[in-house]
Amino acid sequence: MQVRLEKIVVLGTGGTIAGLAGDPAHSRHYVAAQKPVADLLGGVAVPAGSEVLSEQVAQVDSKDIDLAVWQRLLLRCQYWLAQDDVRGVVITHGTDTLEETALLLQSVLAPAKPVVLTCAMRPANAPDADGPRNLADALQVAACVGAQGVIVVCAGQIHAAAEVQKVHTSRLDAFGSGDAGPLGRIGPDGMQLAREWPRCGKAWSAPDVQALAARTAWPRVEVVYSHALASGALVDALLDAEVTRRLGVPPVQGLVVAGTGNGTVHHALHDALQRAAAAGVHVVRATRCAAGGVSSTGEEAFPDSRGLSPAKARVALMLSLLPGQRARRD
Repeated sequence: MQVRLEKIVVLGTGGTIAGLAGDPAHSRHYVAAQKPVADLLGGVAVPAGSEVLSEQVAQVDSKDIDLAVWQRLLLRCQYWLAQDDVRGVVITHGTDTLEETALLLQSVLAPAKPVVLTCAMRPANAPDADGPRNLADALQVAACVGAQGVIVVCAGQIHAAAEVQKVHTSRLDAFGSGDAGPLGRIGPDGMQLAREWPRCGKAWSAPDVQALAARTAWPRVEVVYSHALASGALVDALLDAEVTRRLGVPPVQGLVVAGTGNGTVHHALHDALQRAAAAGVHVVRATRCAAGGVSSTGEEAFPDSRGLSPAKARVALMLSLLPGQRARRD
């Protein structure tokens, strides 16, 4: 009798893991998003009892991720996760915006199956390419019984979508999870978990995901930084109706301020943010610090980011401002 294999679906989106250097011996100079995802799987070990399928969703440098890529990725993840014979999904992705994509997928899909994002810091044809090892590890995590939620696997570390952040520009272990630390590690001796898999939470309904993927624009949310000698000029310019009209962009609906320390904000910038809030713009406080998060005393003018980095807080605020989704934020 033939044994039925569980499927792991690998969705390619590009990034350095699919990049190629003109001269492999000098792999710092490369072009991202060149090699098809099916080719990336060549020679990568497949977990026992699994069948691996692949699909090219996009082929971009992740610094250039746009709405269309996110929408296609949401739809393809939704489709494959709904298949009974699919054990999990792996996504090959660039490192630059990987944490934002991870939070988006966790927030919207809250998958009861594993969705594992992986990446590389060296192009695919570098003699010491790290992509194959990361991809093999990601497949092992996707095949793991009990794994769930959106997970990031890089350099032998396993991170949860809510905490993961790119913390180094060039190291192979470019990601960290702040004070929480990684979920676990994976290596030649297998996988060791330090914490439980991410909780599923409440997923958006299938019609809501379809509607999200069909929208021509999502709410415009910008990030501003507080710093020494700050002013409110940037905030005032972002809210200027004439500037918005001239640039042909939608009005700003939300602002995330990357504050100093515990989300503190220069008084001149704070005044401008209060003017923005009075005009109906939603303002959220985050911190420039890589770890520690933002705590509240209840006396602050603006809500905190609930532990999210400025980039992730922007994604969360964008989603919360969509029609019908305010309750998820409140």
